[in-house]
Amino acid sequence: MDLFAIITVLVVITSVFAYLNTRFLKLPETIGMMIIALIFSMLLITSGLLFPVISEFANSFIGKIDFSEVLLDIMLSFLLFAGALHTDISLLKANRRSISVFAIAGVLLSALLVGGLLFFLLQTFFTPISFWYCLLFGALVAPTDPIAVLGILTKAGAPKDVEITIVGESLFNDGIGVVLFLSILEIIKIGTNNISFGGLSLLLVEEIGGGILFGWILGQIGYRMMKGIDHYQTEILITLAMVMGGYLLAQKLHLSGPLAMVVAGLFTGSRSKEHAMSDTTELYVYKFWELIDVLMNAILFVLIGLELLTLDFNINYLVAGLIAIPITLLSRYLSLKIPASLFKKHIHADNNTIRLMTWGGLKGGLSIAMALSLSAPLPKTQFVFMIYVIVIFSIIIQGLTVGKLIKRIF
Repeated sequence: MDLFAIITVLVVITSVFAYLNTRFLKLPETIGMMIIALIFSMLLITSGLLFPVISEFANSFIGKIDFSEVLLDIMLSFLLFAGALHTDISLLKANRRSISVFAIAGVLLSALLVGGLLFFLLQTFFTPISFWYCLLFGALVAPTDPIAVLGILTKAGAPKDVEITIVGESLFNDGIGVVLFLSILEIIKIGTNNISFGGLSLLLVEEIGGGILFGWILGQIGYRMMKGIDHYQTEILITLAMVMGGYLLAQKLHLSGPLAMVVAGLFTGSRSKEHAMSDTTELYVYKFWELIDVLMNAILFVLIGLELLTLDFNINYLVAGLIAIPITLLSRYLSLKIPASLFKKHIHADNNTIRLMTWGGLKGGLSIAMALSLSAPLPKTQFVFMIYVIVIFSIIIQGLTVGKLIKRIF
């Protein structure tokens, strides 16, 4: 099966899923697509048991997809840029202190807490695995999904300052989470004995600082080009070039591509929108990237559903995933509560806001995408199952109840 056929199959399945959600379920896109993808996976697994040819086709189809390249090198750049583009940067500036503290300190602390608690539980009750593997898992579940969060919070009527803090933190913790994940992965590959604290700190500063600066430069270039013309087709192409060319160049320069996309998206959605786009161009650019975001998220859930068919089911992985749910929620709460207490003079986040950020910090496709990109000797199958359980709970249970929480506490 060639590349065009693979893309065709994914788009056709995705369009059917979107139709079923829009026509019958009428749920927020992320929640509806997750539910349909889960049902789709179960039906395929059952059908595969009755008709082995179905499992053979699915395995052959999935085997032709390089998840590391497709998810981390292609889809991630589009998802982060699209999410940042639709965020009001003026509101982000007003909440920049709380967003910065929660995105950086929150992600690092959450990954450490999840990794430590998981290491203890696996050592005590299950098959023990390396602490660095547990820390890697912590980095996998640290990011939250800004698109899922935004749609639900807006519909539920959350206070605007709380909404922008949660969405802004989600946008940046995605970038920080990917950098942390790739850094821990690199440490595991080269060995913990071969890297120093200074070397790791320099790597993180280079990746994070360099990525932010590179994203600002990308935004400036796109702004200058769009300001000199008024042609929405060309300006859409410029944004595409910023994402595709910018992400590729960031990788070559060993900078954080995810953070570069977030900053470039914020810049384009603020300064370029205000000073370089006509009303017509703004409408088309925003609608184009809204479609790209919906398509990428939908395809991601389809890929997840298909990938489950290729994994060997183990009841211990399922149980470990269920146990990891309260661990993840507790770690999320503490990773917000501790920085909020330490920096209470500079940021304003009461206990109700922390509770909402904890329950409304939905896990999404990024966590699964990073898990799917793993390869041996890392415990990929175990991590994918555990992450999938956490994401299902997060999107379906938390996503469907966060509106009730908002109405109760605000």
